[in-house]
Amino acid sequence: MVIVMNEQATEDQVEKVIAALTQKGYDAHRSTGTTRTVIGVVGASKSPLDPREFEIMPGVHEVVKITEPYKLAGRIFKPEDTIINIGDIAIGGRAIVLMAGPCAVESEKQLDIIAASVSRYGARLLRGGAFKPRTSPYAFQGLGEEGLKHLRKVGDRYGMAVITEVMDTSQIELVARYADILQVGARNMQNFTLLKDLGRIRKPVMLKRGLSATIQEWMLSAEYIMAGGNHDVMFCERGIRTFENFTRNTMDISAIPIIKKISHLPIIADPSHGTGLRDKVIPMARAAVAAGADGIMVEVHHEPEVALSDGPQSLYPEQFAEMMAQLRIIAPAIGRTV
Repeated sequence: MVIVMNEQATEDQVEKVIAALTQKGYDAHRSTGTTRTVIGVVGASKSPLDPREFEIMPGVHEVVKITEPYKLAGRIFKPEDTIINIGDIAIGGRAIVLMAGPCAVESEKQLDIIAASVSRYGARLLRGGAFKPRTSPYAFQGLGEEGLKHLRKVGDRYGMAVITEVMDTSQIELVARYADILQVGARNMQNFTLLKDLGRIRKPVMLKRGLSATIQEWMLSAEYIMAGGNHDVMFCERGIRTFENFTRNTMDISAIPIIKKISHLPIIADPSHGTGLRDKVIPMARAAVAAGADGIMVEVHHEPEVALSDGPQSLYPEQFAEMMAQLRIIAPAIGRTV
């Protein structure tokens, strides 16, 4: 359930409600909006909760039972959109944020060439894999910490924040040392041990949708992170597996407005993985912006024909520039900027 405080509720009244919940063995997650404070109640306890006990407490406006299995990721807990701030970058605000870079970090030189281009055209975040989960054990697995160092160094050089994937709980501390956002890949969306540990850190997490995950399963994975206390979570639609095999995955554009309706968390679109085909990336990026995405993540490589990972879905820098030009036309039509 959630406890909605009066607009005039004092800080002392809010703290007393939280203390009462804690005493009964529940976790209280506070969300302070522009007009009032909402307290989300999660957890299991031997002491059953009687909503009437809290409805009569000073400062309480109402107690609302949540029927959905997700409590903290839903809009009942937080009606206002969550905005995740990384320096001067606001993810979830009016501006649509662009994340771009190679699928895999291959060298500092390679990363520098790509970052110089995408930053010039408007990308605010540098993406790149240092640890690469590949279907084949013989494929390039990434440079590890060396790749993380390249990301941080090149990102700082061009004034870009850094996002990269963390694959295992043992990597969290290392990746968090270099990255501004930790990405959970599609294969790890339901790695609940990893999600729980990411809930204990205080860095934003981007949660990619699983290969065959429903939206409710995706929401519940976000709930695992938020239940640990980390509320800086963003979704990433990157295509799902269907019977169609013309594209690498099926880009579910409808997931964007659905998430925007049921959740307050930002949602990013990844048309590179969503289609797997270079010539389909820009059309899907246009569609994602029109559907309400808060950001676009794409793979860019100056020599995709020799890329060590996902060359066929990587844009050339000049294609990235063209995509940005098109998005700048579309965004104002829906009250956004790029």
